[in-house]
Amino acid sequence: MHKIVFILFFLSLTGMNAQNNLLAENYFEQGEYEKALTLYTQLYKKNKYFNYFKAIVASHQQLEEYKEAEKLLKGRLNIKIIPQLYVELGYNYSLQENDSLATINYNKAILFVKESEKFNYGRSIGESFEKYSLLNNAIEFEERQHTESKILNADIVVKSPGIADTVPLVIKLKDKCIQVISEIEFASQYTDATIVGITGSNGKTTTTLLLHHILKGAGLNVGVAGNIGDSFAQQVANEKYDNYVLELSSFQLDGVKGFNSHIAILTNITPDHLDRYEYDFEKYIASKFRVTENQKETDYLIYDADDEAISNWLKKNNTRAKLVPFSLQKELEYGAFLKNNIITININKDTLTMPISTLTVKGKHNVKNAMAATMAAQLLRVRKESIKESLSSFEGAEHRLENVAKIYGVEYINDSKATNVNATFYALECMDKQTVWIVGGVDKGNDYNDLLPLVREKVKAIVCLGLDNDKIKNIFGNVVDILSLIHI
Repeated sequence: MHKIVFILFFLSLTGMNAQNNLLAENYFEQGEYEKALTLYTQLYKKNKYFNYFKAIVASHQQLEEYKEAEKLLKGRLNIKIIPQLYVELGYNYSLQENDSLATINYNKAILFVKESEKFNYGRSIGESFEKYSLLNNAIEFEERQHTESKILNADIVVKSPGIADTVPLVIKLKDKCIQVISEIEFASQYTDATIVGITGSNGKTTTTLLLHHILKGAGLNVGVAGNIGDSFAQQVANEKYDNYVLELSSFQLDGVKGFNSHIAILTNITPDHLDRYEYDFEKYIASKFRVTENQKETDYLIYDADDEAISNWLKKNNTRAKLVPFSLQKELEYGAFLKNNIITININKDTLTMPISTLTVKGKHNVKNAMAATMAAQLLRVRKESIKESLSSFEGAEHRLENVAKIYGVEYINDSKATNVNATFYALECMDKQTVWIVGGVDKGNDYNDLLPLVREKVKAIVCLGLDNDKIKNIFGNVVDILSLIHI
């Protein structure tokens, strides 16, 4: 018997080490850096974890013992070159307002990663590029802290989408009538490029990457940004793209004022991130539809006509954009539909047909993603043959039903981007062998009942990870043969 295993790697601290680690963190947060330094030093002697080493360096920095921090960093670099150490050394110099040496070390991290051709240094090179760019452009920045007085003195604040509007500092900004916007809103003010904005609860990344693949294959000068890749603002500043494909989360859309996309794609709407929207699904739906808020009659809204939440919103509300639907359930005179495993698309007085067997990404959800991307490409006047070639050569997105390995007949599949019920439904629907489902994390107001039929049919055992396992246990505990709970 073959099993399909969804895998997640994790590391946990146990016993006294965990207690001391927590105590050290508390000391650090409370400003008792001498005590934190003592505990982190003890922990590092027992377990040579890099995070302990970083905490020792950070403690010295908080105590303004920069030379000691520099000595530790250089000493470890003499043993082994790790780009993160150059990043830390650069930060140590920036604390001493030595921008020249800070820039040199950030650049060393970038060069090392480029030359090493290793893939596990992504975060180091990302941090280095950001800091190197800020220093080179004489842009003042802070890290690991913020000075409230500086922020409250700003004319405009570009907020990270991960920061909720309920955070006290954001409330203070709004009380002072300081405009708080998203990076998407900010960057869009400085480009005349044609923008395709893609949002939805699921399928955003795949549709974004697929459309970018199609447009690039057709020879268009196109960038990809938003919730994926390099920042939109960075690309607008440094590149001269004529077109952008943007993946847009609801959090990013919450921060737009005048942003508009010539073509907006709404893949689907199912309950997600409800903890951010006061557990009110209607507020989450409204956030998603901000993608069409500023569209004009000459713009297009591509949407899933099978999606109940989308259809209900469109019945009650108006959008100026031209509606371009796609469906797996019904034939459409205008738009895209599936019949007898053949995709048919009728727009621009032109018909495109393609069997789903030629798609490289599998599953009904990916048929819909392909429909949406194809229609956007057609609206941008890409040739049919070019579209078909790209659809048959697309390799898919990372961490989405990604085959990791096959060991002793067991397939290991990484679907760690399935962070809500709907995405998990699509993943389980694709399984054709017995499955061990590894699941868990922080509950966002999920309703797992829709998964029950698939779990009964496809899942042999469930392994729970994370903090909120009670709902999973209560719903599936009497359905599967094995329920293994791991608390970390």
